[in-house]
Amino acid sequence: MAMTVNHTGITVADLDHSEAMFQKLFGFETLSRATRDPDMISRVTGVPNARVEVAYMRNGSATVELLCYAAPEDRADFRPRPCDLGSLHMGFNVANLAQAMDEARKWSLELMGEVAVVNAGPNKGAKIVYLRDPRDGLVLELIEPAPNGQNGS
Repeated sequence: MAMTVNHTGITVADLDHSEAMFQKLFGFETLSRATRDPDMISRVTGVPNARVEVAYMRNGSATVELLCYAAPEDRADFRPRPCDLGSLHMGFNVANLAQAMDEARKWSLELMGEVAVVNAGPNKGAKIVYLRDPRDGLVLELIEPAPNGQNGS
């Protein structure tokens, strides 16, 4: 059976902020934004009394679903380190890492480590950095490809 990726879902604390950041910083277009039927969401997620508003967004072939839950009241704040099981991050190619980091700071994204040059794999020679959104813990990676496309494996 053939499968393809439909979207990546990300739970966020402030849908207005995250939707604007994905539009202005990462170039996503909002395809739809609406609340979902609480009964259906509760049945699908297994979370009783779930209430959520969703912004469905696209950039090229990448689609993200930003989810902002208003209920249940006992929602938790989960901020794993990149090495912790269940941790996810999104990686973005950028033409100029320094410029992209300046733009990211305007959205209060915080540096998690340091800028590094990849020394092996398909992004060899690229500059990379991990950033975290302090509002909801989302980890984002910025990747400036190696000069002259000299990535290796």
